[in-house]
Amino acid sequence: MNTPHATPLKFLFPGWYAVVMGLCGLSLAFHRAVPVMGDMAGAVGLVIGGLAALVFAALAVATVLRLQRYPEAWADDRKHPVRHTFIATLPVAMLLLATVAVANGLREPAVAGLWWLGALSQLVVTAWVLSRWFRGNGPGGLQWATATPALFIPIVGNVLAPLAGVPLGFEAWSAAQFGVGLLFWPVVQVLLIVRVATQGMWPERLLPTSFIFIAPPAVVGLSALQLGAPVLVGWALWGMAVFTLAWVATLGRRISSMPFGLPHWGMSFPLAATAALTLRLAGPTGPMATLGVALLAVASLVIGALVLATVRGLRDGSLLAPEPVAPIMPVAASA
Repeated sequence: MNTPHATPLKFLFPGWYAVVMGLCGLSLAFHRAVPVMGDMAGAVGLVIGGLAALVFAALAVATVLRLQRYPEAWADDRKHPVRHTFIATLPVAMLLLATVAVANGLREPAVAGLWWLGALSQLVVTAWVLSRWFRGNGPGGLQWATATPALFIPIVGNVLAPLAGVPLGFEAWSAAQFGVGLLFWPVVQVLLIVRVATQGMWPERLLPTSFIFIAPPAVVGLSALQLGAPVLVGWALWGMAVFTLAWVATLGRRISSMPFGLPHWGMSFPLAATAALTLRLAGPTGPMATLGVALLAVASLVIGALVLATVRGLRDGSLLAPEPVAPIMPVAASA
């Protein structure tokens, strides 16, 4: 099966579902902008959500074909010390697609089924990733060199559950799963800061994933408000998200000088989530509404640029290709 036409499929790593995450995040941010920008924002959000669903469908079909044709590639993904964490982008994408559907008034059994599939899969992936930590700092365990912001995806992805779970009537389960992400968010944050202090930054090509630091406070703020938390809790988390955005934005010049790669999509969802939380706290007018629209514009420009760069990369073959060799090498570990 290793024909020239099939070879690119071998390199369709799980992290490609980050494209769906970014598009869904932007769709939800436009939905939040309706009180400020009018119904046109909702229409734009619907179109972007539809695009996210199409991308997800295409990736799902491609993933199944990859599993059939290149089972060893899937095994390598599970064993890889960094890439295994990106497997969580698949259940996170399902949770976000369900959230987009609920935001657009769809609460059919199929939407609830998609939400449950994403929520339960997210818990399974989280437990699997955390179980690797008990192997210690040896092969397959939690080594400092493997600690990157991608760790936030499987751990903190659980805090997304309430966004669609509460409107669908699964409030208790959503709160419980929210607690899982809330428990491990500071753990991962400390791990990453200690890693930087003792080992230095993660590989240069993963630098755009530093924006994932923004996602936990932004999504926790949105989900906490969905669960009925006092609005001041939302404001506190908004402060964390905006300050974190200002902090990681200092890497902007270094990131902009890098050649485009799939890790750049790590910037998309955090930016959209910050815009969504800002618009959630804003009234129809005022400084917060203006700031929310500005952040939405930034997220839209960044994600638009990422889409164009992705299309170019697929066309010239620079994306579905072997990863550059990094200081982090795969280790022998059971799946």
